Formats: sequence, structure tokens, C-alpha cells
Amino acid sequence: MSSTAGAAPPRHRATPPSSTPAPRRSSYRLGRWDLKYSPYLYIAPFFALFGVFGLFPVLYTVYVSLFDYELLSGTKEFTGLENYRVLMEDAQFWNAAYNTLGIFVLSTVPQLIVALILANLLNRQMRGRTLLRMGIVVPNITSVAAVGIIFALIFADRYGLINWLLGTVGFDPIAWRDNRYASWFAVAFMVDWRWTGYNALIYLGAMQAIPKDLYESASLDGASAWRQFWTITVPLIRPTILFTVIISTIGGFQIFTEPLMYGFGLVRGGADHQFQTLAMYIYEKTFTGNAEYGYGSAMSWLLFMMIIIFALINFALVRRSVKGDRK
Repeated sequence: MSSTAGAAPPRHRATPPSSTPAPRRSSYRLGRWDLKYSPYLYIAPFFALFGVFGLFPVLYTVYVSLFDYELLSGTKEFTGLENYRVLMEDAQFWNAAYNTLGIFVLSTVPQLIVALILANLLNRQMRGRTLLRMGIVVPNITSVAAVGIIFALIFADRYGLINWLLGTVGFDPIAWRDNRYASWFAVAFMVDWRWTGYNALIYLGAMQAIPKDLYESASLDGASAWRQFWTITVPLIRPTILFTVIISTIGGFQIFTEPLMYGFGLVRGGADHQFQTLAMYIYEKTFTGNAEYGYGSAMSWLLFMMIIIFALINFALVRRSVKGDRK
């Protein structure tokens, strides 16, 4: 026998399994990083711009309000809360706040109610609906300067259209600029004319998103158009109503251009400041006369806090009404 007959077969070396390629692992990690952090990179430009043009001015206003800072002379002296103490005793400031609140109520409440009614009418099948939708937005795109001049002539004390109409029916003319409440009404009417159509289009967009099946079912159950409006339309567009209330609150407390144009460009708001708003008074103290930049900053910060407080109050009231309807 051969000596190699009982020999064991030769052993083959087992090759170790190959590891995952490095490029594949790195691409997997890059994909996880992209899913985790890329959304923040997409929204980073917005927050960067907001920080520069939104947050920084607010914080800088707080800083400047702690100084007796006059722009013309360039003097700047730290006074702490002295500007706020003087502000609390400033009768003209509270007069401007009273005017702002009155014009805000007279303009915002009728504006949103009329806008809601207009949107409901435009949401129905009617002739010339597209033309009417285009027409209600015309006041909003009209130059505010032109609007101010036209309404200043309409509400003129002498030879004004409104006083002429009142005279034809036997009423005495109204002093639209000398009387505080008459001037409020005139300015509020101007604001309503400009912004009612804008809010109506917002409501109309929300109404068109409501499923038509709900109205068809309600009609089969015998619900009238008025009942459908209050039980279907209004509850389903409550978030949109809340949005317009908050936006109108912010804009109402910052009203400046309409009363300025109504007063022919004078920031005094009439001989006795009868329709001078907070924004007009801030402009008057900050950029005219001695240019009291620190005092104007204190007023701006207080106005900012007032807007936040009233916006939160409106938000809470509307939100509570929504919860009450759901119960």
C-alpha cells in the first residue's frame, strides 16, 4: 500500500468575511444626519431674518427706553425706569391710547362682521360672482394716500359730501374734525372701507374648503340658509375668524396712515389731539421737536405689550367660544 493512502485531505484556509464598505456606511450616516438636521437648516434663514429684523429691534427698544436719549443733540444718559414713570403721568399718552382704542373698536368689529356677511353672499351661486370678488379687493390695493385725501374731502366740515347730504334732509352739519367721536367714526369708516374686502376674501377661502355634502344634508333636513350659516359655516371657519381677529387687533393698535391722511399729514391728530393715535404720538415724540428717542422707545415697548395683551384676550375669548360650541 502506498503510504499516502490514509492521509487526511488537505485543509483549506477559511477566508474572513469582508466587512461593509466604508463608503456605504458613511452614506448611511450622512442620510441619518440629513433626515435629523436638514429640516432645521431649511427654516434657519427665516429665524435668522426674524432675529435680525424682528427680535433685535424689540430688545434694542427695551435697551434704549432705559436712557434719556435725544437724537438731535446726541446726548445719552442712563435713567433706568424714569421714562416709564413719566409715561404713566403723561396725559397726552393716555389721550392717544383712548383714541386708539375707540378707533380700533369702531373699525374692527363692523369690519369683521360685514366681511363675514359678504363672504357668505359671495360663496353662493349668483351672477357676476367673479366680478364682485374682484371688486371687493379694489379698496385694499388703492393707494392709502388717495383714500385718505378722498375721505378727508367726503368728511370735510365745510362743503363735505356727508354734511351736504345731512343738510338736504334737514340735519345740522357735523364737525367731523373738531368733534372727537365724529373724527373717530370718519377714520374708522376709512379703515373699514380699505380692509373689509380683504377679510372677506380670507373668509371666502375658508368657506370654500367646507365639504358641500354638509350643506346638502342640512338642506334635506329642512335647514334654512341662515341656520346653515350659523350651524355649519361659522363653526367650521372659527380658526380663520380667530386669525383675522388677531391680525386686526395688531393692525388696529398700530393705525397710523389713515388718521395721518385724515388730518392732512399732521401728526397732532387735530387741534386738541382728538384723533391722534398711539403710533402718531410715538412718531411725534421720537422724530419731531427734541426727538426724544428714549421716551419714544418706552412708548413703543408699552404699545407692544398692549398689543400682546389684547391679542391674547381675543384669542382666549374666541377659543373659549369654540370649546363651548363643541360641548
